[in-house]
Amino acid sequence: MAYKISSSCVGCDTCLPKCPTGAIKLEDEKYSINPDLCNNCKGYYPEPQCVIHCPRSCPIPSQPKKGRYKVDHRTATSPDLFPNGINNPFASAIVIWEGCNILAQRQSLPWEIDASGKLCYQRSVKQGQGKLTFWITDHLYLDPPQALAHARATSVIEGMDIRATGMHMIYAAHATALDKPWEQEFIINDRQIEKYLGLDKRKDLSKAAKLTLIKDIAQQPCKITTAIDWPDQGKVQGFSISESRLWHLLEIEHHFQEDSTGCKHLVGLTFRVRAGIWAKYFLNKQGCKQGRAFYQYGNLPKSLLNTLMSIWQQHEGAARMMLWLLFKTKMGKQQRITVPTLMRVAYGEEKVIQASSHREERKRRLRAFESDLEVLSHYGLKPVFDPVTYPPAIQPLWAKLADIPEDAEAELEFWINDGSSDRPLTDSAPRGKWNLLRNARILWFELPQPWEPQLTDLGNKKQRTIARTTKSKTQPALSGEQIMTARKNRSLSQRELAQMTDKSQSWIRDIENGRFRLKLKDQLLLQKVLDLA
Repeated sequence: MAYKISSSCVGCDTCLPKCPTGAIKLEDEKYSINPDLCNNCKGYYPEPQCVIHCPRSCPIPSQPKKGRYKVDHRTATSPDLFPNGINNPFASAIVIWEGCNILAQRQSLPWEIDASGKLCYQRSVKQGQGKLTFWITDHLYLDPPQALAHARATSVIEGMDIRATGMHMIYAAHATALDKPWEQEFIINDRQIEKYLGLDKRKDLSKAAKLTLIKDIAQQPCKITTAIDWPDQGKVQGFSISESRLWHLLEIEHHFQEDSTGCKHLVGLTFRVRAGIWAKYFLNKQGCKQGRAFYQYGNLPKSLLNTLMSIWQQHEGAARMMLWLLFKTKMGKQQRITVPTLMRVAYGEEKVIQASSHREERKRRLRAFESDLEVLSHYGLKPVFDPVTYPPAIQPLWAKLADIPEDAEAELEFWINDGSSDRPLTDSAPRGKWNLLRNARILWFELPQPWEPQLTDLGNKKQRTIARTTKSKTQPALSGEQIMTARKNRSLSQRELAQMTDKSQSWIRDIENGRFRLKLKDQLLLQKVLDLA
């Protein structure tokens, strides 16, 4: 029998860390017990830990439902991801990045035929000193795995679903919660997956349709195998890994429920998964301390999984760029990214080359790229255009219109000034825009808050030290009035100041109006540009 928390709970937080199945959750400052995960601590402790440790005896047995309700006994799962409801650490090594690229870009990648006639994809590392090789298999339980020949592998790749990248990253998040993920398994069921991917809010899909989709995309990351030839890097000596699975799908447990006529219906799925041997070298805490392995993890926003499930069909190019940027931004937020690189990620090398030689295809590709950038901006990944190589003349119209003031009088003045300028915003793009974009760069993408790196309890003391040092050196923030006064003293308009700082005019206006506070790096930038002490 499962337990529930009574109304006498005072929120002392005693029970939360004691629950071995992760059934106890804190949402909207209220504690609750998920009856699907609560199993009375069976298999962990002789008595329910929440009952033993609660000082007010708040956990009480749930009353069984009457009628045709049937108890659904399921295997206990690993603790839920996203305990804060926002983000979760996940393995982000190059092995996982390339696995994500394979599931997202599929046929767009440069697949080759290896010496044994198998279809493979290779990624060189450290200027060609090492390489990662990936193959495709459709034998989920055969060990060692058997890579497929060209025709069969191509068929499997064509059948891959970009939504499987969500499952791939969910697996990568579970792997970070284990000390030795290459030896330890994690267990996840359909109810958790529905919640992570936002499928629990889809009322247009039946339970059977959801289970079919979940089973399909849960298997796809496990069809990728990899071999690694890694060179010396820092203190870590080079190593080699023969072909092995990216993820081992150990078992799929099917849960059935029998109706009054004796027919059984599939009502649930439970997956037992283990990371491949790659995790021993890229997700090894102890090995990292000893200088013989790496421990590479990033930050997985829950909103990314929900967004992926929303835009995958209409804006696949935006979904591909979003997934690629998740790993790219981990290496450093302010990285210059060329437009051709983003186009190859979004549409593949072949389509970009085709657009260069066919006018109609070029027009379609330009429209798609600007539309996909707008989708990224809508979901919080706002591109910051390089004013030199990506000037306003070739920027998307939606980006130009972002500078329109909200005040009616200011907006009227804006359009009057724009109409009298040499090149109004609504003018058609200049001739040769495609060639200009081939040399254009995006300075960086402004990230939404859930994407920002979080300090996690993963033993990274260096990160905590840097955070404390930065906090102690933080200067008093500049006020909007100070910035406006300094700008006017230098006879600068908001647009001119925006160009000098590589920001938008609306950003300058919002700062001066006090709508949001400056980050430390932006404060230092304005101090430098405006000669403020």
